[in-house]
Amino acid sequence: MADILAAAAFLVLAITVFALLRVLRSRVLVERMMALQLLGTGGTAVLLLLGAASGSSAVIDVALLLALFAAFACVAFALGMAEPAADPDPAKEQP
Repeated sequence: MADILAAAAFLVLAITVFALLRVLRSRVLVERMMALQLLGTGGTAVLLLLGAASGSSAVIDVALLLALFAAFACVAFALGMAEPAADPDPAKEQP
């Protein structure tokens, strides 16, 4: 069973690397962010498969942390791309 999980992890890793190379060739910033999300998702899947194959709970913990960091990166990117409010500090208008 461990061999099947390791082979599946290798297959997911190969597909993720191929898709990542394809997306990273783009010059659009949003597509590069999607590449980061793809790396987080694919890396999480690979680590979860390897953790299940080896029976190591530490690898599973690292996979879950990678998924969490990828989600935080996406949120930070979305907040950075949002347009700022017209006037965030109304006190500056007063003379």
